[in-house]
Amino acid sequence: MGKLFSRLTLKENPNVYQDKDSHLKQVLTVKDFLALGVGTIVSTSIFTLPGVVAAQHAGPAVALSFLVAAIVAGLVAFAYAEMASAMPFAGSAYSWINVIFGEFFGWVAGWALLAEYFIAVAFVASGLSANLQGLLQPLGFTMPKQLASAFGTNGGMVDVIAVIVVVLVALLLSHGVSEAARVENVLVVLKVLAILLFVFVGMTALKAANYVPFIPAYHQNSDGSAFGGWQGIYAGVSSIFLSYIGFDSIAANSAEAKNPQKTMPRGILGSLVIAVVLFVSVSLVLVGMFKYTSYANNAEPVGWALRESGHGTIATVVQSVAVVGMFTALIGMMLAGSRLLYSFGRDGMLPKWLGKLNDNDLPNHALLVLSIVGIILGAVFPFAFLAQLVSAGTLIAFMFVSLGVYALRPREGKDLPVPSFKMPLYPVLPTIAFLGAFLVFWGLDKDAKLYALFWFIFGMILYFSYGIRHSYLAKNQRSDNRDDK
Repeated sequence: MGKLFSRLTLKENPNVYQDKDSHLKQVLTVKDFLALGVGTIVSTSIFTLPGVVAAQHAGPAVALSFLVAAIVAGLVAFAYAEMASAMPFAGSAYSWINVIFGEFFGWVAGWALLAEYFIAVAFVASGLSANLQGLLQPLGFTMPKQLASAFGTNGGMVDVIAVIVVVLVALLLSHGVSEAARVENVLVVLKVLAILLFVFVGMTALKAANYVPFIPAYHQNSDGSAFGGWQGIYAGVSSIFLSYIGFDSIAANSAEAKNPQKTMPRGILGSLVIAVVLFVSVSLVLVGMFKYTSYANNAEPVGWALRESGHGTIATVVQSVAVVGMFTALIGMMLAGSRLLYSFGRDGMLPKWLGKLNDNDLPNHALLVLSIVGIILGAVFPFAFLAQLVSAGTLIAFMFVSLGVYALRPREGKDLPVPSFKMPLYPVLPTIAFLGAFLVFWGLDKDAKLYALFWFIFGMILYFSYGIRHSYLAKNQRSDNRDDK
């Protein structure tokens, strides 16, 4: 048993990752990471979740749900910023945990994140497709139902638009991160302007009565979930936390950052601050324009509120930009997900073909696999099903990273550099960050936790049947042991 534990906790030398990732081009700046983070965090959810969560759980206090979720995400982001500054490696939590806790725990964290990226690609593509079809229908353009939805949903066979957008983004990313960053920067600016337009126009239609009571009285919904009171706010936190998980996409690309010691903390924390201001602003304006009950079962609350308040043209503009802006989330997710898959292949944990770079030093093999899996998931599984699993895997990785600060600190200035950013209030804050992520995870619905369990069982089977035997780390150790003899 002791021998197995030693094998599972075998740690990678950080110099190995530094050498392996040195071929990736370091071209991304703070501006690029801010755009990447905001583009990924402020995605489909800002145009849908404030209304949905207000109607189902929190009422006008939905802004508090977003704020509490942001505080938890911010605590974890401190840990992420220190990790990324000390270890600017591709693969974010997977690579970090491999270095500080060992291979098995790195696999668990990475496998959790991989679920997020596979599913998030399909989730965002499906959401983009649904919103685009909603915009086109008033113009008389309707997709055949067999090509408009995922298999088995509303008579659908395949969501063609979701497939097309994944292919288009994959083609963009296959030409390099510089080209993708330029597109991302422009689209993010457009999306933020559209959100600000909604906020300023919506403020002209606010009614004070819609905020009273700000925290409605608690009762149970028919499905057993909570509405009102602090219980409803907590239920809202778990429902909307998926909005904030995008800052991992910044860390996953840290090997391609210019001056990562400064670039990574500024990108991670800066994008989170911008995102929370936008989320809280949209939430407060939305519930002030109309009674929160008006948003029940409303898939497009922002557009609906603008139209109902007499701003139909602005509603069309905002929704059109929102659809275009969803590409930014897809770019961020596919960029980060392909780097995570590359990291698995780089270490021999999955087929080494995934860890190969092309002639332009791009991990396009990993990008191809991510795209294919995303297309299959988006074509087969409906939007609501995909939403179940997005948060669960990421929250598990967040817990690992929060605790990882305790293992990181003793090694800073020794085999790891002293990072330019350090998590404040150490050693208290890492524990609070861990507990915050755990409480959000605990608040997820049963289906999400059940799907996460199935994913991890599959991951354990894959690790013990393939990864543990093909790991380059283990092969190097065996080689070193033979040399010592």
